[in-house]
Amino acid sequence: MFANQTGKPRMNRPGPIDGEHLVGLSYARRPIRVLGVDPGLTRCGIGVVEGAPGRALAMILVGVVRTAADEDIATRLLAIETGIEAWLDDCRPDAVAVERVFSQQNLRTVMGTAQASAVAIVCAARRGLPVALHTPSEVKAAVTGSGRADKAQVTAMVTRLLRLADPPRPADAADALALAICHIWRGGGEGLRQAALTTRGRSAS
Repeated sequence: MFANQTGKPRMNRPGPIDGEHLVGLSYARRPIRVLGVDPGLTRCGIGVVEGAPGRALAMILVGVVRTAADEDIATRLLAIETGIEAWLDDCRPDAVAVERVFSQQNLRTVMGTAQASAVAIVCAARRGLPVALHTPSEVKAAVTGSGRADKAQVTAMVTRLLRLADPPRPADAADALALAICHIWRGGGEGLRQAALTTRGRSAS
């Protein structure tokens, strides 16, 4: 299901696996739900995928949180935070995967991306969710088999892996789904164990 243009999810989705069933995920390979964030000020891609290594993947929701370029930075970051919080409320993921900021090009663009990335990390930390950072090349390699794949190749593989009728648009949305897939496949047993421990802690409190 796709989100609307504001980035706010349209409807409630099933909750994550409870703490009891998360125990021993590194052995049972039970599915976990991961919210991927492709950070950006103008378009912040968000995608939620559920799955486990060696098992079929399922897209839960995908979309983009948008802000206007003529607004001040504080307003834009607040809008991104509000959007991400709505996604976390609706989709209730077990973990959050954010793209690690890495660029040697436009410094202004990098700064905006880093700020949006920090907002996503804070939103997850506020809820006690495990957060993982993955580089673009790591995500490309996990999804396509090549760390040098272009955006079109990533989008094509995401569409195929999630068995979607149409490619996710814009590319930011596809990249967010790719981040979630990467974390499910490359997070490994330790990532699943951390999700289990964190969820159990929240349930006990």
